Amino acid sequence: MTPRILLAVTARVLTQLRRDRRTVAMLLVLPCILITLLWWMFKDQPGDLFNRFGPGLLAIFPFIVMFLVTSVTTLRERSSGTLERLLAMPMGKLDFLGGYALAFGVVATAQAALVVALSVGPLGLDVAGPVWLLGLVAVADAVLGTALGLFVSAFAQTEFQAVQFMPLFVIPQILLCGLFVPRDQMPTVLSAISDVLPLSYATDAMQGLIDSTATAEVWRDVGIVAAFALAALALGAATLRRRTP
Repeated sequence: MTPRILLAVTARVLTQLRRDRRTVAMLLVLPCILITLLWWMFKDQPGDLFNRFGPGLLAIFPFIVMFLVTSVTTLRERSSGTLERLLAMPMGKLDFLGGYALAFGVVATAQAALVVALSVGPLGLDVAGPVWLLGLVAVADAVLGTALGLFVSAFAQTEFQAVQFMPLFVIPQILLCGLFVPRDQMPTVLSAISDVLPLSYATDAMQGLIDSTATAEVWRDVGIVAAFALAALALGAATLRRRTP
């Protein structure tokens, strides 16, 4: 991986995103709308339901949005022949994927700042731990979605097929991440499966910051999420094809 090429790819992706206002709106505005809808839905319900479900969805919403946008965008690069032309230059697959991950990481930082500021500000989410660490966890979740999106795009031939990977890679993680049932209360088999799913640790990190000022376990969970993201990028580099058959 060459830093100069990596930054050039990053700048190219950010320039493309700046010109695509609909994608920018989806990346930055949609998570804010979704978390506001959640708050509104629970506003008049008994019990502190927003504080119960809000942290988990702060992890899930960025993950889903970045997964969708990245998988479709990368597939479009390959199917249009752009990736083949880029890789004909002195650029490796890791430069390409790393540039995409870095560019969407920048977007993820802006996305996390907006969603976290909205949640702990106007929406009144109670956070026991540091708010900045809550934002960092949201960025890690979004980068994880980006990395998995880059990985699965290698196996799709059309944009519709890329979206079809959601039921396989995303929905099981949402069901088993502990949002609906605590993971230690699940049947043994499901609990074991949840232990190897990255979104479980993202949700645990978010909930840990809501419930306690201790951050040691949060940092452990963030490290696990980061390790999954790096592994997905490595697998993506190993399986990425120059163009769609």
